[in-house]
Amino acid sequence: MPQASEDSVDVVGWWVTVDGDIHQELRADGRYDEARGKRPSAYTGRYTVTGNRLQYVDDSGFTATGEVRDGVLYHEHLVLHRKEEHQS
Repeated sequence: MPQASEDSVDVVGWWVTVDGDIHQELRADGRYDEARGKRPSAYTGRYTVTGNRLQYVDDSGFTATGEVRDGVLYHEHLVLHRKEEHQS
């Protein structure tokens, strides 16, 4: 389970960009898997949540941040929405 404070937002599930090119799965065990275009598992690693902020540590060692505002995940330069909101 990802480290999270009691007031942390629930981020577990699938997130996707509006164009559908990037899919990010945030798993309950604190792992993430990000697909880009036709590249499944382009990025994988672990994440933690504190309040509405996420800290990502990729398996290759780089780090990134994210923030959930009004139900939208802003991850570095990406804007992701919960997948079920944008399924066709």
